[in-house]
Amino acid sequence: MRVLVLGGGTAGWMAAAVLARGLGPLVHVSLLESPAIGTVGVGEATIPQIRHLNRFLGITDAELLAASEGTIKLGIRFIGWGRPGESYIHAFSDIGVALGQVGFHHYWLRARAAAPDRAGSFWDYSPNALAAAAGRFLPQEEPLAPGLTGLRWAYHFDAGLYAGLLRRKAEEAGVRHLTGLMQAAERDPHDGRVVALRLDDGRRLEAEFFIDCSGFRSLLLGQALAVPFVDWSQWLACDTALAVGSRRRGPPAAHTEAHAHAAGWRWRIPLRHRIGNGYVYCSSEMDEEAARRALLAALDGEPLGEPRLIRFKAGRRQRVWEANVVALGLAAGFLEPLESTSIHLVQSGLQRLLEMWPRGKDEAALRAEYNRRTAEEWEAIRDFLILHYHRNDRSEPFWRQLAGMTLPEGLAERIALFAQSARIYPDPLELFTEIAWLQVLLGQGVQPRGWHPAADLVPMERLLGYLGQLRERLRRAVRRMPDHEQALARIMDAHAAAD
Repeated sequence: MRVLVLGGGTAGWMAAAVLARGLGPLVHVSLLESPAIGTVGVGEATIPQIRHLNRFLGITDAELLAASEGTIKLGIRFIGWGRPGESYIHAFSDIGVALGQVGFHHYWLRARAAAPDRAGSFWDYSPNALAAAAGRFLPQEEPLAPGLTGLRWAYHFDAGLYAGLLRRKAEEAGVRHLTGLMQAAERDPHDGRVVALRLDDGRRLEAEFFIDCSGFRSLLLGQALAVPFVDWSQWLACDTALAVGSRRRGPPAAHTEAHAHAAGWRWRIPLRHRIGNGYVYCSSEMDEEAARRALLAALDGEPLGEPRLIRFKAGRRQRVWEANVVALGLAAGFLEPLESTSIHLVQSGLQRLLEMWPRGKDEAALRAEYNRRTAEEWEAIRDFLILHYHRNDRSEPFWRQLAGMTLPEGLAERIALFAQSARIYPDPLELFTEIAWLQVLLGQGVQPRGWHPAADLVPMERLLGYLGQLRERLRRAVRRMPDHEQALARIMDAHAAAD
C-alpha cells in the first residue's frame, strides 16, 4: 500500500518512521513537505512514554540527548497555579509504598491529619520530586526503596533537531522524501476518498492512504474532507502564545516550569544550549504588546531572537480518521502544552493506527473504533488540563471566571469523588494515571474529607515511624546521585566513546 505523509516536522517524520518501521514491506511510505512552510516547533518538553517510541525506532537515550541538545525531565513544576507564591510538582515517578491493601495516599492523608509535621509533604515520598528539587539524576530505574520504583524520566529537547533525528530513522527505513507545495487534493467521485495530491509545479502524487500532518491548516482532514472542528475554548480559554529562546545561565534544571500569570501561564524549558520560553495567554484579557513585554521581562538570559506569535484554538477535529486520511498533530487538534502532551498525542495516534491498520478499503468499523478511542483520549487529557485552571484561589478576573465555569460532567464527578473519599478511578487506557491526578488535585488545593477506612488499621505510631524511615531512605538515595549536568556529561561521554 502506498502511504503519503503530508507535512514534515516532528509529527510528519514520526509518522513516516513509525509506519515504515512498524509495517515494513506492507507499505511504501513517502513524505511531502515544502521548505516554504515552517513548523510550529514549540513542543520541546515530553513525557516518559516517548522513551517507548524511541526504543521502537532504535533511538537510545544517549543518541537522542546528543542529537537534540537534550536534557532530562523528571516532572513539571507548577508555580502560582493554586495561589500566587505556592508551587507543586507533577513528578513522573511513583509516590510512596502502601502498607496494606489501599493506596499510599490514604495512609499519608491519615498521618497528615494526625501529625502534619511528622507526615511531611506528599512529594517527600516521590523519588522524581526529590531529585528534581536537588538538581540530581541517575539514569537507572532500580528501586530506591523496597517496593518503590526508581526515577522515571522524559526529555527536554530542541524539536527541530529531534525532527531531524526522526527523519534519519525514517529514511533508513526506506521512506522517500519529496519536496513541493500541495495545491489541491483529488477525490474519488464515488466514495470521497483522496486519490492524489496535485502540486503547484504540476506533479501529481497518488497513494492509497494519507497521513495529514499539515499543521493548523489541516489541509486534508479539515479542508479537503471538511471534518468539523470541536471547539473547547469555553473551558480552555487561552488562544495565543509567544515563544522565544534565551541564553542559559547556570546548570539546566531537570524539570519544566509552568508559571501562572494574570491571563494565562508561562513555560520555561531548559536545554543544553538554550532555554525555551513561552507566554500563553487569553487575547481577550491581554494584548500582544503587553504579553511580549511580560515574556521578555521574565527571561533570565538574553533573548536569542524576536518572540514568535502563535494563535490557536483548543479543540479537536470531530473525527481524525475520515475515508483514507488520518490526521496527526495540529492537523487533528490542539491542546496547550501545559502537560507536554502534544508529541505524545502523535505517538499514541500512530500506535493506535498500527494496531488498526486496514487490510483494504472496507475499514468502516476500524475507523469508528479509532475515532472513538481517540476522542476518549483527547477528552481525558482536556479534563486534566481544565483541572489546573478550575481549582484556583487567584484573584484576577481571568482566573475567577475559570474557577466558576461549568465543568465537563466526568471531571466534575471525579473532583467530587476525590473530595469526598480520596478515591480516583482513571480508565486504564487514560494517559494520566492515579498518581498524576493525585498530584494535581492536591497541588491545586483539593483536600479530601477523609481516606479509606482500611488505612486506620495501621497503628498511628507505626505509620509515622514508617513514613519517617521511608523519607530518610529516599533522601539518602537522592544525595548519592550525581547532579543533572554531571549525569548528562557522563551520558554524552559514553555516547562519544561508543561512536
